[in-house]
Amino acid sequence: MVEVIVKEMPERPRPGEKVQLPNGEFIRIRHVGIPWILPPKKVCNDPECPWHGHLSVRGQVFTVTVESVHGRSAVVIHEWLHYNPKYKRYERRRKKMHVRVPPCIDVRPGDIVYIGETRPLAKTVRHVVIGSIEDTTEVKPQVVRLEQQQ
Repeated sequence: MVEVIVKEMPERPRPGEKVQLPNGEFIRIRHVGIPWILPPKKVCNDPECPWHGHLSVRGQVFTVTVESVHGRSAVVIHEWLHYNPKYKRYERRRKKMHVRVPPCIDVRPGDIVYIGETRPLAKTVRHVVIGSIEDTTEVKPQVVRLEQQQ
């Protein structure tokens, strides 16, 4: 097992930058593929971190609420609305999920975070915390005008 080292940065690093840890190891900040989520201010050398390790994020991305934190994992609640066509109404549904929390991201119970689907990390862990609501930015959509060809 590798000793995980976490380094606090004065400003938020950008994807593609290389950061040197106190033990001399260089870590490259990865881009997880979600444009509105920024990398965390801390840098770690955990191999199961989506920003600094080799863990790929694929599939669905959810906005969830943290219920409890247990070391490197947490229990989160995902709530959504489901349409019932018989009664023509929506019903609330919720599901508890176990997620992996990288050491570079600080979460507490009650926080609203983004989680992404990954490969199975344990028997019940298939998601990882990507960032919190504070780690987001506005995405500026590009307007492309199609001109008629005559």
